[in-house]
Amino acid sequence: MKAYVFPGQGAQFTGMGKDLYENSAVAKEMFEKANEILGFRITDIMFEGTAEELKETKVTQPAVFLHSVILAKTLEDFKPEMVAGHSLGEFSALVANGALSFEDGLKLVSQRALAMQKACEITPSTMAAVLNLDDKIVEDICASIDGVVVAANYNCPGQLVISGEYKAVELACEKMKEAGAKRALILPVGGAFHSPMMEPAREELAAAIEATTFSQPICPVYQNVTASAVSDANEIKKNLIIQLTAPVKWTQSVNQMIADGATSFTEVGPGKVLVGLVNKINKEVETISA
Repeated sequence: MKAYVFPGQGAQFTGMGKDLYENSAVAKEMFEKANEILGFRITDIMFEGTAEELKETKVTQPAVFLHSVILAKTLEDFKPEMVAGHSLGEFSALVANGALSFEDGLKLVSQRALAMQKACEITPSTMAAVLNLDDKIVEDICASIDGVVVAANYNCPGQLVISGEYKAVELACEKMKEAGAKRALILPVGGAFHSPMMEPAREELAAAIEATTFSQPICPVYQNVTASAVSDANEIKKNLIIQLTAPVKWTQSVNQMIADGATSFTEVGPGKVLVGLVNKINKEVETISA
């Protein structure tokens, strides 16, 4: 079975999507539609902008979403049997499998980015990557810290990202190193994504998601929150709302997709981060970068 996976924030690069815009009438039309919906020419920033301009959350999230969704639309023989997306990528996956329209997906991603930006400004918060430490040890250390710090991204065995209040994350990093982590490194991100610090954003996005029509998808989506196949529109909505404050169970999702019959994973969007993670989770399956 063919699985298609969609990257999240951090995969952006200057020039992303330019070749699609120049070589496909369908892509050009979709990009121009996006400029109209967003109220600014995101294509100018994607194609010519600096890394700094692309790093702004209000730009990054729609840019990665657009690259993924438009690339999927222009692929020949795009017939997914299962889809998944890493964090933001879940929205791209839901457009790809027909649960969300392109327009609604873009509007939600834009609202999500702005809501997350606002939440980040309330309290100093951050994320850190922890390498070569057992998941259970990471979870236990987080639970022992006074302050908010939680496991946020289960990326692959031996690579977990923690998230929370700045001081709590710093202290957790020290304890992780003492416990034998190869590295525990603060990441250059705007805030504590996938942690309780995102509660104000979750509340804001919940209203927007509830007001959006979701359709019956053509294939299941393996959602970050459950790491299991979901096809029910109401359940998809519910999980999408919880996603902002809950961990991304990427390792668990990939393992479940393989258990359910996935034999190849195609990454659709900028970069090759997910292909790398899938290879670390399971060396037997075929990985392709679209």
